[in-house]
Amino acid sequence: MSDTQEATPQYQGLMIPVHVEIDASQVVLAQPEMRELLASADLIATGICGCRRDAAVCDHPLDVCLAINGEARDEIEKDGWREISLDEALAILERSHRAGLVHLAYRKEGAPVTLICSCCPCACFHLKALKGRDYHEAITEAAYVARYDAEACVGCGACVERCVFGAFRRSGAAGSVEFHAAGCFGCGLCVSTCPTGAITFVRR
Repeated sequence: MSDTQEATPQYQGLMIPVHVEIDASQVVLAQPEMRELLASADLIATGICGCRRDAAVCDHPLDVCLAINGEARDEIEKDGWREISLDEALAILERSHRAGLVHLAYRKEGAPVTLICSCCPCACFHLKALKGRDYHEAITEAAYVARYDAEACVGCGACVERCVFGAFRRSGAAGSVEFHAAGCFGCGLCVSTCPTGAITFVRR
């Protein structure tokens, strides 16, 4: 390779402080899990999604990030997040779900979830990487997975449009809907959209 030729980046660096070991995973949270998590919190706060604000590439809502307990206190003190009630948090949850956003949480091993992001593939690095390169190791699946009943499907394609992960696809000349369970991360966007109830949630 010549001196003037740029090398293609093969790795993404993560700065970790000396003597600090981090073991964490990005977790997809479905609607039932989110409700249970928020209901058990002592403190809830909401703030702006920094990813969408900085990227400025879509019109998805910004004020839908949630933090709970100690993380909520930190965000209120450091970044001016706003303390909210459980009802307000659930309303934010519903609004972000209707907007087609996926609830992602960053959870350290053995520690509870404290920060919940409502992400889009437009601005979120993990979702963009997953959609573009099948980057499954970036995100941990939810405890739920979709179950598809082809006989009840009317072929409207709402699930195809809503699925961020490409688990629902059009196939063949007739454009019938196909479900690829291996690609389902259990976000629930398809379940709430299907007009005939052809898609349901089951424990993974």
